[in-house]
Amino acid sequence: MGNFMLGFSVLFRIWGDPAFADRVARLTEKEDAPQELKPEAPAKKEPGRSEALTLLAALQREGRLVDFLMEPVAGFSDAQIGAAVRTVHKDCGAALERFFAIEPLRTEAEGAPVDVPPGYDPAQFRLIGNVSGSAVRGKLAHPGWKATRCDMPEWSGRPEAAFVLAPCEVQV
Repeated sequence: MGNFMLGFSVLFRIWGDPAFADRVARLTEKEDAPQELKPEAPAKKEPGRSEALTLLAALQREGRLVDFLMEPVAGFSDAQIGAAVRTVHKDCGAALERFFAIEPLRTEAEGAPVDVPPGYDPAQFRLIGNVSGSAVRGKLAHPGWKATRCDMPEWSGRPEAAFVLAPCEVQV
């Protein structure tokens, strides 16, 4: 009975849709059937750049974060490292604020009592220590962070530069 109903519905669609009728006609011709059943290849997408790389490139450009993290610091004094950290901290923090408008997830002070609701969202609460039972009350160890927006700059470079975080600098 299922095939009968299918045939009946196809019949009416063939009468009302010439393009569908042509596809059915090609399917019923034995030599065309194997090619017709193959799915079309998806259109090739131009290579792009992930937003993670765009963010890392922005943190390098504005705060020299990659330079700082990739620099071997064993030979520097704590004072030299501290001086470098101040600049990286200020400039990278400003970039994060501009892109994401970061705010604390919780407004209570660290150490304040916090009730964790039953069935809590693990993206919003990470329980540390001795956890038991369904109703949880604890002390806030870290307020967490949330972005109130995401305004990533759109990358418009060439495909061959999609993984470049910072251009090399040449003194002339």
